[in-house]
Amino acid sequence: MALTTAPDPTRRTGPVPTPAGRRGVGRARHGDGLAGYVFLSPWLLGLMAVTAIPMLLSLYLSFTNYDILTPFSEVEWVGFANYERMFTADPSYWHSVRVTLTFALIAVPLKLAAALGVALLLNRAWRGVGLFRGLFYLPSLLGGSVALAIVWVNMFNREGAFNSLLSVFGIEGKPWVNDPDWALETLMVLAIWQFGAPMVIFLAGLKQVPTELYEAASVDGAGKWRQFVAVTLPMLSPVIFFNLVLETINGFQGFTAAFVLSNGTGGPVDSTLMYTLNLYITGFTNLEMGYASAMAWVFLLAIAIITAIFFSTGRFWVHYSDGEDR
Repeated sequence: MALTTAPDPTRRTGPVPTPAGRRGVGRARHGDGLAGYVFLSPWLLGLMAVTAIPMLLSLYLSFTNYDILTPFSEVEWVGFANYERMFTADPSYWHSVRVTLTFALIAVPLKLAAALGVALLLNRAWRGVGLFRGLFYLPSLLGGSVALAIVWVNMFNREGAFNSLLSVFGIEGKPWVNDPDWALETLMVLAIWQFGAPMVIFLAGLKQVPTELYEAASVDGAGKWRQFVAVTLPMLSPVIFFNLVLETINGFQGFTAAFVLSNGTGGPVDSTLMYTLNLYITGFTNLEMGYASAMAWVFLLAIAIITAIFFSTGRFWVHYSDGEDR
């Protein structure tokens, strides 16, 4: 009987690529990479022209005394003078910081609470619930539009609809948007009213909570409030974290409503002088573009620090369904 040798599985049986073949494969890969960059080129050009180059230019201008009217070749380098003025010699700057912090610390939590409360109500199989979801989301579609801000100002002036409603109950109204004690609060109410976007995100998160957890909690004797605290909130913590970060950033960036309400001045009596509005007045009204650039970079760093704090502390209270905290 003739013995046959089993083929060596490690032995190459196909044709060995020649150097020319390897060069062909390399050219093909290079061509694929080049094609990818060609398709990315519109985005890359937009990134450079609209974001990267203007950011670097504003960083340079923050160390200068640029006023828009001066030719760029004659810009005066002043070093850290703009930053020194900002922190030590500009009371309006610190006033705008206080106004913005007050707005964000009050409006953002109330907006998230309203969004979560309405999401819990709409997370049911009611007849017409889809219509109510759309109606509650509708204000968020308008966003920070000028038209909405104008309507809001007219609603809360002395002859507005809000005072007309109060008069039905025998309550004397006020010129809310012209009262320094209430002008900022009207902006807060506008921000809270636009809770539709976080509401939709909360609804999506509620749909992902397993019903078995509520059934188990009910068997253990937990009531609705206990189920909300022990089941809903922990399971929604990633969604709460996401909404908290986004809405905090949006709260600090408030501009349009404050601009329309005060006619671009931050009034009455600087009660609505938000940080971004103060930055706009400095750069485009007072023509101090170098100082405004310094304000913008401090604002960017402050937002980055606040976001970093959220991410560093989130691991203590944000829980994920896989059992791992991040």
